[in-house]
Amino acid sequence: MDSDAPRFAARMTLDTDGGASLGETRVRLLEAIDRHGSINQAAKAVPLSYKAAWDAIDTLNNLAPQPVVERVTGGRQGGGTRLTDYGRRVVAMYRALETEYQTVLDRVAAHLPDAGASDVRAFRQLMRRASMRTSARNQFHGRIVGLRDGQVDYEVRLALDDATEIVAVITRASAENLGLAIGQEVLALVKSSSVLVTTERGMRVTARNQLWGEISAVHAGVVNDEVVIALPGGRSVAAVVTHGSVEALGLAPGMAAGALFKSSAVILATYD
Repeated sequence: MDSDAPRFAARMTLDTDGGASLGETRVRLLEAIDRHGSINQAAKAVPLSYKAAWDAIDTLNNLAPQPVVERVTGGRQGGGTRLTDYGRRVVAMYRALETEYQTVLDRVAAHLPDAGASDVRAFRQLMRRASMRTSARNQFHGRIVGLRDGQVDYEVRLALDDATEIVAVITRASAENLGLAIGQEVLALVKSSSVLVTTERGMRVTARNQLWGEISAVHAGVVNDEVVIALPGGRSVAAVVTHGSVEALGLAPGMAAGALFKSSAVILATYD
């Protein structure tokens, strides 16, 4: 290849129907979990912070059709974390595609001098803009199973899996702009600050979405704590709760808890 030709390194990202979910850092994290059987050691190997590693795993498990990582309890080592068989297949597929991807990029780069410099710059700008990320902590990949026209707004029901549904209310204009339809795959975003945590079942609240599970982690902060609730099916939802509330409720890993959030707090996104 001409030494003056730009070289594009294969830093591949795989998309689900709901958007980008799997890239180099997350794959290296999965590989490290498979080697070490420990999220703590895997995070150090990448490197990532312990919390960032768990955030990445929670996101992957939420977006994947089945869990890629599972917690293991008991045993002589006191438990740990391991890849599921599905997770190993995902990693193997990613690495195989990455090899082919690099071969294609090298072939394309060899011909770039034939294109105008402005074309190359425009392409690079497009690549940067297309890599947009969201600050929403909770990202769920779901399928639309219900649409109700309320004249001004639309109620959208999403099935995350066979056991879990969430409801979003968006404006009629937004629903039409997104082209929503039954069976469509979409991404649902919920900020962790919009999620309330309760330990009392049967409470009468206005929050339409009530997801019950077991607290898997409490990340302590100076003022606020992050509480992560593991849901049936391998997904999870995170909430930011004041440190005082965590202490008052006695929130701790292993407790049954519910994540409550309004339907208006759910943002929907689709991808062409």
